[in-house]
Amino acid sequence: MGCYGFLKSMMFVFNGIIFLAGAAILGVGIWVKVDSGSIFGLLQGIKDAPPELKQLLNVGYLLIAVGVVLVVLGFLGCCGAVKESRCMLLMFFVIVLVVFIAEVAGAIVILVFKPLAEGLINKLGTAAVAGIKKDYGQNADITGLWNVSMNTLKCCGFYNYTDFTGSPYEQSTGLYPPPCCKDSPCNVSTSILVCEQWS
Repeated sequence: MGCYGFLKSMMFVFNGIIFLAGAAILGVGIWVKVDSGSIFGLLQGIKDAPPELKQLLNVGYLLIAVGVVLVVLGFLGCCGAVKESRCMLLMFFVIVLVVFIAEVAGAIVILVFKPLAEGLINKLGTAAVAGIKKDYGQNADITGLWNVSMNTLKCCGFYNYTDFTGSPYEQSTGLYPPPCCKDSPCNVSTSILVCEQWS
């Protein structure tokens, strides 16, 4: 197998991976749209949440679109490499070019709207901390959601452990949640897990 055969097999392998990743993203997008009720219920549970947060439900459409593009791209790349079809390979490279142009445009949009995104994250943080102080330790759903999130992300609260100061859990036990502690249980004077903040 010469250089040409190696390139052909690598094109097949990498586009096969792109195809599988696209199928997975497409599946997640469909799942988000089908089960949007649970996500919407979670968002409604956050008191004083910014109204822009409900736009997260549209992520399902974005995931479906990205998944379809990746599936088509992977298919064209795999079949074009195996069959050595000029038409399929030309379509593959045109789609790659369009995706590249869209990425450049997206980067420019992100730079232009960075202050808007930071403002949205700050509003979300304020609403999340208010929800923690009101419901953590009192509402089992909110408590479980935060515990799973903190264990998964290896972090504490939205900003840090002070988010839990004054929460029903901290007031009733005098302690911080176990995911916030290096050595469980902990309070302000013992070892608190320190995590990087969003900023």
